[in-house]
Amino acid sequence: MTARISVRGFAVASATAVTTVGAVVGVAAGADQGSAPSDAEATAAQATLLEDIPAGSQARAQSASLTQQVDAASSAADAEARKSAEEAARKQAAEDAAAKKAKAEKEAAAEKAAEKAKERDEVKSTASRSNERADFAQKSSYSTAEVQSMAKQIVGGGQYQCFSSIVSRESGWNYRATNASSGAYGLVQALPGSKMASAGADWRTNPATQIKWGLNYMNDRYGSPCGAWDFWQANHYY
Repeated sequence: MTARISVRGFAVASATAVTTVGAVVGVAAGADQGSAPSDAEATAAQATLLEDIPAGSQARAQSASLTQQVDAASSAADAEARKSAEEAARKQAAEDAAAKKAKAEKEAAAEKAAEKAKERDEVKSTASRSNERADFAQKSSYSTAEVQSMAKQIVGGGQYQCFSSIVSRESGWNYRATNASSGAYGLVQALPGSKMASAGADWRTNPATQIKWGLNYMNDRYGSPCGAWDFWQANHYY
């Protein structure tokens, strides 16, 4: 038996009940006129009435079922909304983290560049002061120890080792060294040697002049003697 809880279903059931009651009344009236209904007819009428009118417990069960379905759909919608919100939050957090990392890297790079620039300025300033006070008596010849002593005073302790590493490989501290094939000359093997005239007319015979020119060249081109040494190690020239 199919239970009905809709307005239309209830109306049909009510009409059926009324019709059935009418039939029963009609039968009773007929009985008064000599047409008594049989027991079978009365039973059938009662069965029809009971079948067409939904039981109260069945209606409540159907209503509860619909309520459960609505609650389930609402819970599913809430779960989907929470999932979408969580996914959006994770995505935003990832984007924020990436932006923060990029900003930190950019700031670190800028700070490093500023430090290198400051270091170059300090090296150039030190070299300038050294050149101003590095006046050495002219001699007809200089020993390696004397040339190295000049370099320590002109270059300064912070960059001397790098400067020394280059000079040792380029000329072996021989201020008259000449490359027969290229014509490079002096401690730092300037090519051509006449470039060193910008530091002094005595560039051929004065190691101090050669050291000053070499230091200025390394500072201008590589930022410092250590910058020049880094390049030299990678390329075997500077």
